[in-house]
Amino acid sequence: MTPVELSRTVLRAVRRAVDDGELQVAVPERAVVTAPGPGGCGDYATNIALQLARPAGQPPLRVAEILRTRLADSDGVRDVVVTGPGFINISLGDTAPTALVAEILRRGPRYGFADRPTGQVVQLHSPHEVRAVVVMAVVARLLRSQGAVVRTSCEAPPEAEWETVLGVRVDAHGRPGAPAPLDVNVRPVPAPADPLPLGRDAARWALLHPAAHDRPRITDDHLVQRESNPLFRVRYAHARTRGLRRNAAELGFGAEPGAVPGTRELDVALADHPRVLARAAAHRTPDRLARHLVTVADAVLPLLPAVLPRGAEKPSAAHRARLALAEAAGTVLAGGLSLLGIDAPEHL
Repeated sequence: MTPVELSRTVLRAVRRAVDDGELQVAVPERAVVTAPGPGGCGDYATNIALQLARPAGQPPLRVAEILRTRLADSDGVRDVVVTGPGFINISLGDTAPTALVAEILRRGPRYGFADRPTGQVVQLHSPHEVRAVVVMAVVARLLRSQGAVVRTSCEAPPEAEWETVLGVRVDAHGRPGAPAPLDVNVRPVPAPADPLPLGRDAARWALLHPAAHDRPRITDDHLVQRESNPLFRVRYAHARTRGLRRNAAELGFGAEPGAVPGTRELDVALADHPRVLARAAAHRTPDRLARHLVTVADAVLPLLPAVLPRGAEKPSAAHRARLALAEAAGTVLAGGLSLLGIDAPEHL
């Protein structure tokens, strides 16, 4: 069961409780499922009971218990536990990671994107400052990935180098013909130095990886190819997954999703990707996505040495499953880097 399927399962449990008369609420359009927080357990958790408690006129723990009994007998669910003030923690069957990997490989770089337009229309307006324009362009991409229609504008024409070097552009600039002045709604702390000498990828990372309220570091550290550089680790992990796919093809085997023991951290990071995209778009925080890509890269790197057979060893189901998991991680890294406007190299 994938996170999307689990979200639908949670909504079906709510609908059943409403149909049975135990809850008197409007069934929400979406149920958010995430990795369990501190004190939680299982594969996923949802705060749907806390969300519904007030409109239902019942304590969150009572709502959680009503939903727990209905989730417990759902296909693919192994166990359901209520913790804290009413968080529902869900453990899935042994096929959960396998289904997740299959879903990522099926969706490709669009894993985590909205299935259809939401009808939301957003106007983003930034000051004439390089970091603000770069952040605005990526926020627009994130919002579009979640189904919104977005228009971007800047207080003054962007510098030509911002487009030629950094690859950013805006739909309009200034306020000609506007019925009312546009409010600046994208205003990160400005860059302390010109990022253009770093080149497109390193400059974008330097501007996007820190939170909007933090001052970015515009230094050559973003160019070094060693583990201390988070951008290098993300791009290196992606390139390694692509290299393993090529090497496996030369050995005559391909990816096939299956159980891979000992990869809990990576499984959780991959499952969390849709939530990260949704929150980064809703809160206009591309730094959330950048940090998430570092988490995925750091989780997949220890797996990679075990993907290919060694010596005279023949490719097995375990190798095919590890390759599928590595490819899924590479897919998430490539999709995330693309949203940030950063190249995901096949070789590094």
